[in-house]
Amino acid sequence: MSTPRQARSVARLAAVQALYQMEVSSVGAEAVIREFSDHRFDRDVEDVTLAGADEAFFADLVRGVVGEQKRVDAAIARRLAQGWRLERLDATVRAILRAGVFELAHRADVPTEVVIDEYVELAKSFFEGPEPGFVNGALDAVAQDVRT
Repeated sequence: MSTPRQARSVARLAAVQALYQMEVSSVGAEAVIREFSDHRFDRDVEDVTLAGADEAFFADLVRGVVGEQKRVDAAIARRLAQGWRLERLDATVRAILRAGVFELAHRADVPTEVVIDEYVELAKSFFEGPEPGFVNGALDAVAQDVRT
């Protein structure tokens, strides 16, 4: 049995995966949410049951990023180094930042430190280079913009 915090961590990972999948395959939010709900959550992988996801939180993140994507992307772009464009970032980094920025801007019930820590840990699970530090700096800067 997973704790509520673990369930939200799993939901964040799934949201990043879903956002990435949507970007590379042009599948819509509702189709991806349905796919995750029907085929990915609460499944055994090699006879090990994965931690349960907070499916409502997952769906809120995916729908929220899609619904607020222009504002989310603008918040990220404001904090990129001069000359950098969002499109230049790795697609996984974009998905991590979009989910993190949405959560910072629209989920005041989640403490800033928790949001940043969770998405930095996600970045560490995907990357061994400078990306986790980049995610940390970008989310910290956006948090100053949206949570002051």
